[in-house]
Amino acid sequence: MARLLRPPPRPPQPQRCGQPGRDRDRDRGRGSAGPWGPQRRGRAGERGAARRGAAAGTMAAAAVPGRARRGTPMYSKELTSKKRDEFEDLLEERRLSSDLRYAMKCYTPVIYKGLSPCKPNAIKTAVLQSEQVQYVIKQLAKEMGESPDIIQEEATEILDEMGHSMQLGAVRFFAFTLSKIFKQLFQRVCVNEEGMQRLQHAIQEHPVVLLPSHRSYVDFLMLSYLLYTYDLALPVIAAGIDFLGMKIVGELLRRAGAFFMRRSFGGNRLYWAVFAEYVKTMLRNGYAPIEFFLEGTRSRTAKTLTPKFGLLSIVMEPFFKREVFDTYLVPISISYERILEESLYAYELLGVPKPKESTSGLLKARRILSDNFGTIHIYVGQPVSLRTLASGRINLCPYNLVPRHLPQKPSEDIQEFVSDVAYKMELLQIENMVLSPWVLVAAVLLQNLPAMDFELLIEKTVWLKGLTQTFGGFIEWPDNLCAKKAVTSALALHSNIARLVNGHVVLNDKGEEDGAVGEIVFKRALAILMCGNYRNQLLNVFVRPSLVALALQMTRSFRKEEVYSCFSILRDVFSDEFIFFPGISLKDFEEGCFLLTKCDAIQTTQQEIYLTDKGSVIVSFLSAMFRPFVEGYQLIFRYLSKETREAFTEKQFVPGVRNFVFQLLEKGNTQCYEALSSDMQKNALAALVQMGAVKKKKMSNGFTYNVNQEAVNKILDVFDARIPVQKPVAARL
Repeated sequence: MARLLRPPPRPPQPQRCGQPGRDRDRDRGRGSAGPWGPQRRGRAGERGAARRGAAAGTMAAAAVPGRARRGTPMYSKELTSKKRDEFEDLLEERRLSSDLRYAMKCYTPVIYKGLSPCKPNAIKTAVLQSEQVQYVIKQLAKEMGESPDIIQEEATEILDEMGHSMQLGAVRFFAFTLSKIFKQLFQRVCVNEEGMQRLQHAIQEHPVVLLPSHRSYVDFLMLSYLLYTYDLALPVIAAGIDFLGMKIVGELLRRAGAFFMRRSFGGNRLYWAVFAEYVKTMLRNGYAPIEFFLEGTRSRTAKTLTPKFGLLSIVMEPFFKREVFDTYLVPISISYERILEESLYAYELLGVPKPKESTSGLLKARRILSDNFGTIHIYVGQPVSLRTLASGRINLCPYNLVPRHLPQKPSEDIQEFVSDVAYKMELLQIENMVLSPWVLVAAVLLQNLPAMDFELLIEKTVWLKGLTQTFGGFIEWPDNLCAKKAVTSALALHSNIARLVNGHVVLNDKGEEDGAVGEIVFKRALAILMCGNYRNQLLNVFVRPSLVALALQMTRSFRKEEVYSCFSILRDVFSDEFIFFPGISLKDFEEGCFLLTKCDAIQTTQQEIYLTDKGSVIVSFLSAMFRPFVEGYQLIFRYLSKETREAFTEKQFVPGVRNFVFQLLEKGNTQCYEALSSDMQKNALAALVQMGAVKKKKMSNGFTYNVNQEAVNKILDVFDARIPVQKPVAARL
């Protein structure tokens, strides 16, 4: 039986963000002395300019002027408390009724403008016959001297490999199977019903693109299960080609709506043309919502990954070319109280190869069915109108001057717009991620290793709960549970990570006293990375006030201008570690200051920032929470400064850094186990490339890197607080 959605009191409106106009400079900034000194005319550049300025040796936040973004900022976080939708447990009904009856229910989904669903083969035929694909086929045949029929046959093979073949029988099979599995694995699967009402309305109005966060393989079919439960049109889901290696399962996924894309298209113009047209055909005609992950892959650290733009650019193109009136983008936040792959991720981050997707591997994973993974929260966000986002920002006239079937490279404005939309969607996902008590416990515990008194842990967890709520965090505290019971329950659920011993909570790194030193280091790193995975969920909420706290400590200054300059450098260095909307460094700084003021940690004047008596405790806690990243980056910069003289590849860099840090840990010269994480190592390298401190060069077999020793050393000196942060030369204020 389908879940009935209550009719909303009035048709919900898509979220309207950003206003056309000329006042965006107020949020971007002007002048060189900041808002705390004399103002000068001129607009400063985006964060790339800041990175280049820092690497060049000025270490200023934005020493090089660049091209400013136009219009008002697309993303603006609400700093006041907002009412969030309530959750409803999907499994409650499933535990009381037959799964078979649920799977075989009468399924009559609400679809886009009442269209009849199109058969998968008809979609493939439409793609092959489209002007876009035919144009590319003729061009390639002419360039290669081949018959168009041969290229057409290759296009057909690409479509057969790629295309979904959704069948209701497979959908019913997954509905039955997933009900059984979810009831076994999870205590609850909760969804905000108001979000489902908004989605129901959106699906009937315009083409819909579902953009869920990606933390687990469970994400893959979770939305299909959810939409089937609510009698909404099932999505077609972009999946990696790796899944096709899973016999039987790969084909079942195809029949449940998955379409498969290669991890890299390279310079394959035919593949790109066929894939893009396939996605656009499904979107234009509203056959089904399209679902894909902006992050591109699962986050191994529970921090949101920087977005990938390719698929987002494709789904926007029909709107740019006026083939659809509007498109709704729906950010969806999927939060796990306990992640199925938590130990697998920790091993991967420490260099153990990821197991290949296979049916046998899936069968071996059956043992997890006896374990408890707590609660999943799914928050379906407000549909965002692409038309509204583009209003006053994008000039669509150039698209009118070129026939629609001709390939057209997106303009710089379009590329910038796609980037902004991607970051906005991820920030909306982050806003509605649900935090469990264990997230708070993990954050406190990691600052008090190797052991912490249980009563003190409870006290600090309650304190952190209040601070998190002040900062706008979305905490789901167990109903009617006192703090002691909530913490005890969290420890029981995560007993594989931490345990209570003689009134103290310790990490579960068993056998630490046994074996070689290297084995001890590895086991401890494993436990810390698993615990860090949960603490990281809190960092999304705390990153801006924490970077202000770090800047206050590093500059040892109360001058707002100097603190902001240091904040900007930290924001640039950690730009691949955390999600920041491009080009609004000052706005992020002001948000951080506002939140610290809100919790009475600081007081501000026009030109200075002062710590309050209460503030030293808060600032120390925030700085300590981010210390693993500061120390980890210091170690990585030190490795690049001292150990690298020749060009290197990423495959040489990651094990090189790991061995360097591992030796320091074995000797007791550092306690920063998180620097062993390949995710941190790759993010640090990417940041240095963007700042110009490392040069990245494309070669026939990949990329090589060359270190600018002087630039890396200057960044390292700032991190070590050996030199003061210089004042901005042309700050974006």
